[in-house]
Amino acid sequence: MAAEKTERLLVAEWRELLALHARTTCELDRELHAYGLGASDFEVLDILAEGRKGEPHCAFRVQELASCVHLSQSALSRLIGRLEKDGLVTRGMCSEDRRGVSVAITDSGRSRHAEVLPLQRAVLARMLGSRAGR
Repeated sequence: MAAEKTERLLVAEWRELLALHARTTCELDRELHAYGLGASDFEVLDILAEGRKGEPHCAFRVQELASCVHLSQSALSRLIGRLEKDGLVTRGMCSEDRRGVSVAITDSGRSRHAEVLPLQRAVLARMLGSRAGR
């Protein structure tokens, strides 16, 4: 009986987490739409803008980005294509491995990121703030 109750609580917590993620992503998409971005678009720009520790202007391999934004490589490739078309990122061959593709943020991408960053952080604070305090 106790094990069944614990399992039900775990499932309820899991579903609550999924619902919170879905609501937050929808809210981000709604707010970022006015800037021509979606939640995943912004996430890629955010990772590229932050860079690696000590390397703020570095390029990332597509595989690295895919693991950070939790998209398949094909979905991420389409997303990068849209960002590239909008002049927010550039794609190129990896210098260390000619089979790999690297992605870097452009000056225009940095400007868009800086413009939208406060909005994205405000949505996160609004949607996740009470949960973070638990």
